[in-house]
Amino acid sequence: MSAASVFPQLEALLPHVQKPIQYVGGELNSTVKDWDSCDVRWTLMYPDAYEVGLPNQGVMILYEVLNEREGVLAERTYSVWPDLEELMREHKVPQFTVDSHRPVGAFDVFGLSFSTELGYTNMLTALDLAGIPLESKDRTVDHPIVLAGGHAAFNPEPIADFIDCAVIGDGEQAVLEITEIIRAWKAEGRPGGRDEVLFRLSKTGGVYVPRFYDVEYLPDGRIGRVVPNRSGVPWRVSKHTVMDLDEWPYPKQPLVPLAETVHERMSVEIFRGCTRGCRFCQAGMITRPVRERSITGIGEMVDKGLKATGFEEVGLLSLSSADHSEIGDIAKGLADRYTEDKVGLSLPSTRVDAFNVDLANELTRNGRRSGLTFAPEGGSERMRKVINKMVSEEDLIRTVATAYGNGWRQVKLYFMCGLPTETDEDVLQIGDMAVNVIAKGREVSGQNDIRCTVSIGGFVPKPHTPFQWAPQLSAEETDARLKKLRDKIRGDKKYGRSIGFRYHDGKPGVVEGLLSRGDRRVGSVIRAVYESGGRFDGWREHFSYDLWMTCADKTLPEYGVDVDWYTTRERTYEEVLPWDHLDSGLDKEWLWEDWQDALDETEVEDCRWTPCFDCGVCPQLDLDIQIGPTGKKLLPLSVVNK
Repeated sequence: MSAASVFPQLEALLPHVQKPIQYVGGELNSTVKDWDSCDVRWTLMYPDAYEVGLPNQGVMILYEVLNEREGVLAERTYSVWPDLEELMREHKVPQFTVDSHRPVGAFDVFGLSFSTELGYTNMLTALDLAGIPLESKDRTVDHPIVLAGGHAAFNPEPIADFIDCAVIGDGEQAVLEITEIIRAWKAEGRPGGRDEVLFRLSKTGGVYVPRFYDVEYLPDGRIGRVVPNRSGVPWRVSKHTVMDLDEWPYPKQPLVPLAETVHERMSVEIFRGCTRGCRFCQAGMITRPVRERSITGIGEMVDKGLKATGFEEVGLLSLSSADHSEIGDIAKGLADRYTEDKVGLSLPSTRVDAFNVDLANELTRNGRRSGLTFAPEGGSERMRKVINKMVSEEDLIRTVATAYGNGWRQVKLYFMCGLPTETDEDVLQIGDMAVNVIAKGREVSGQNDIRCTVSIGGFVPKPHTPFQWAPQLSAEETDARLKKLRDKIRGDKKYGRSIGFRYHDGKPGVVEGLLSRGDRRVGSVIRAVYESGGRFDGWREHFSYDLWMTCADKTLPEYGVDVDWYTTRERTYEEVLPWDHLDSGLDKEWLWEDWQDALDETEVEDCRWTPCFDCGVCPQLDLDIQIGPTGKKLLPLSVVNK
């Protein structure tokens, strides 16, 4: 396919679509390299709209890591909205990159980062617009290698027919290793075609190529086994783990969007991994062990990033940022350094037991004082034991009392509905907790304008977690349970008006559950939904539950299974799970024991500060938990702006 820019054809279409600026490229810190001077060319996609995809750290990091390499280029593409998709089909304009508007089909690798399974139909849209056959078996040596990564890639089986390969874990080193394999294969004249380059990638043990594995099914629909179908292909594929984050201080030049995006800030990942052991949390399980970025490394990244972007807010990212062993010094050091510049700091979420007012005051010293968000997750003490979220109601009330007493007026509490063993009573206790929070807030502040927002999401069991065997609550049961809670909160004359109540209905969670624990047979549902017009399933206004259920009812009976079989059915220990051949480092035996502990309401400590619980990650991958304190202070020590 020609690599010439399609911008002349695209430009004529832009006056006819909403937000045309998202398609023009040219952002501050974007990179355009000479096509002919590079021998390996990547296009990277976060399969969602520009406003969601551009701030994505994963894509931004890989974009920079690849473009720093001699002879390698990376460009970005995002999902186009249906208005532009229609015009592109009509005028035969292919899926393009925003950097130089080259056709995606002209690149060597088309890498997609999935943080959620609800992006799968957008992937098929992009493949089709790019002129790349939807199924990998139909592609030739001239088509890009379609590569999936991100958290959802830890079970890529539902999209196994559509991707050529998947990488699980951290991408920084993996993309460079893949690049060198492709470079060598191309230099040799592409011997053995597409099959050969995929085989070379598979042999590394760190790239999963679905076509080299056969899935055998039992008469009752369960998987019998997953076996390599050629010699030299590993039985299990391992995840990639970057151990020294200070060696990978990316992004150094964060992209500054042209159009409005969901996050208008510069972000620095302060550590990776989490060992709190929340049993529902896939991110915490699959990113072990904990690896902290040093306080000096963080300081340098913030300094360079602010100079390169002009942003006025810095997000300190991780799964639980207040758990960094030097978070107090980091927050104080950054607040001191940027006092004159009025640069604000933010932590995306704060654990109840990691919050303290000194930290909160440092974070808000130079910026605005916004609301605080805490995530107790479970409404009752019993539920929090089941999910291993070791926060008591006393902890929460004490924390919010401190916040309200120090001038905060707004607290947001996040919970889940549909957790294993949950009853109506567990969920109704969320209302009691919110009332107690408001009452305490009024008491300590002496004010009545105290607000508490209760936000509730549906629980979806995820692969590589202790809850991977758990039954999921049906959409109807979820909605009925939440209606009872809403009625209880609204019926409280004294406190009800001070409590905001936000929840998602149970339907998107059922589709997410189908996709997160699905196997290759679910691919037929995804394709049917795409062909019936399904797009942007992560957006409430575009998502159609009825469309998904209709397509599932059409395609799954052929295999003797249905949506409930994938969602509301509990799994047994003996069952082969679709992702068992993908090694997240976690020992399946340990996950099962933790699932039994959940059913017994037994809590497990954080192994960062206690003896090892043998989850399997550290010895199996020859890794270690890496935490400070380093004893250093943020550099430079003097306040920069006098």
